Amino acid sequence: MLNSNQTLIGTDEQTDRRSYLAWLMGLCAAGVGTVLALPLVRFLLYPIKVKTTDLKWSDVGPVSDFSSLNAPVQRSITVEQIDGWRKNVSDKVVYVTRNAENGLQVLSAVCPHLGCSVQWRGTLNEFVCPCHSATFKPDGTRTGGPAPRGMDTLQSEIQSGRLMVRYQYFRQLVPGKEVIG
Repeated sequence: MLNSNQTLIGTDEQTDRRSYLAWLMGLCAAGVGTVLALPLVRFLLYPIKVKTTDLKWSDVGPVSDFSSLNAPVQRSITVEQIDGWRKNVSDKVVYVTRNAENGLQVLSAVCPHLGCSVQWRGTLNEFVCPCHSATFKPDGTRTGGPAPRGMDTLQSEIQSGRLMVRYQYFRQLVPGKEVIG
């Protein structure tokens, strides 16, 4: 027969062993949960800390193509945009023309009124928006219609004898040029 002291000692040892095992299992479960949660947290936070819509240079063509430019020339460029995990490649229309200093400038073909595609009318010597008849001079200056400002110029430069442009989107229906993407 066991006396009461021996029973208490045995019960205390079992209680200590059980609580230690429970603590060890809880610690292991927390470790496994943390290891499994790290990729999920990285997945959720990745778009927040990565700069979206990184502006890359698009090739418009060799500068020699625009040396004798006397009217705007329409060109299609390939634009690559990165938004979160998605990479979007699309073709956009731009116009290459001369600015007031007789240098090359690139204009967006998107109307600043409602986003329609502006078209060059050589017979009228002006850009015309087919949606609401906004009109622009060859350098993109607004001459009439509901457009709140002239056509938007895009950042361009010459790299290794080629005209390069950074395509951007601008807010419509506002008098000032505001970049939105």
